[in-house]
Amino acid sequence: MTAPALEPIRSLIAGDMAEVDALIRRRLDSDVVLIRQVAEYIIGSGGKRLRPALLLLAAGAVDYAGRDHFELAAVVEFIHTATLLHDDVVDESELRRGRSTANAAFGNAASVLVGDFLYSRAFQMMVGVQNMRVMEVLADATNTIAEGEVLQLLNVGNAEVDEAAYLEVIRRKTAKLFEAAARLGGIIGGAPAAVERGLADYGTHVGTAFQLMDDVLDYSGNLEEIGKNLGDDLSEGKPTLPLIHVMKTGSPAQAALVRRVIEEGGREEFEHVLAAIRETGALEYAKAQATREAAVARAAIAGLPHSVYSESLLNLASFAADRTF
Repeated sequence: MTAPALEPIRSLIAGDMAEVDALIRRRLDSDVVLIRQVAEYIIGSGGKRLRPALLLLAAGAVDYAGRDHFELAAVVEFIHTATLLHDDVVDESELRRGRSTANAAFGNAASVLVGDFLYSRAFQMMVGVQNMRVMEVLADATNTIAEGEVLQLLNVGNAEVDEAAYLEVIRRKTAKLFEAAARLGGIIGGAPAAVERGLADYGTHVGTAFQLMDDVLDYSGNLEEIGKNLGDDLSEGKPTLPLIHVMKTGSPAQAALVRRVIEEGGREEFEHVLAAIRETGALEYAKAQATREAAVARAAIAGLPHSVYSESLLNLASFAADRTF
């Protein structure tokens, strides 16, 4: 599913998203010039805004009629952006969304500190909603994401990571914020507990599918579409699912190659690793896993009343598993 497949979803929430974007820019205001510069640089660099979109769609699917979803959508985007700033520093990344990362443009110190500003601003905003349940969900999500970041760091250069351990990192680091966004839509809409749980499960599995496709695109994407260099995960020594599959199913030589590259990092063996990935069907395997996650996500919200919002949630799950960017 490519960019045009997102257009009906974007059109449905275009007005709401415009309010969220305006709110984001107001909440970025600071009398510290560097904070405004770095935050605007990363927020203004584009991105699919999937997490705030998910919250808006979930709220619409349960007939929410207030305005707190705008504030919470901005909170979710701030938390996500803070993780990107910190991620790029840890990974020493130089390219994101087709242009220099904030750390490459402004330096590591500025990126880390502005990431801290975004986290603290997000918590200021969520307090303003005055809903203890909302604060609990977001506080727990932020803590879980941090745990996932540390787990991923521990896995760098570790060729012993298996599929279960890797999926645990995904659940914490990436899927948790998707889960929180979908759950929050249900909470502010006063959805029954079963519906709220279904939305949360939906978010978990959509987020997992999204990350699994990121793994695939790191070895098969187009630079102009995905906005980052191919092989970044490999050069950083990250044992993602395609590599784990090669080590599990490939020949002894292929497994040894991948193991060595994970432990040593670097791009020198990229073409050889890519050949092993193709020969073992590792990308097809990871795509199939993403497709399964998307199917579970769709099943989780089967009980939602039919509406343009619930239909868009179903389509968003398909996009997460089929995307090319």
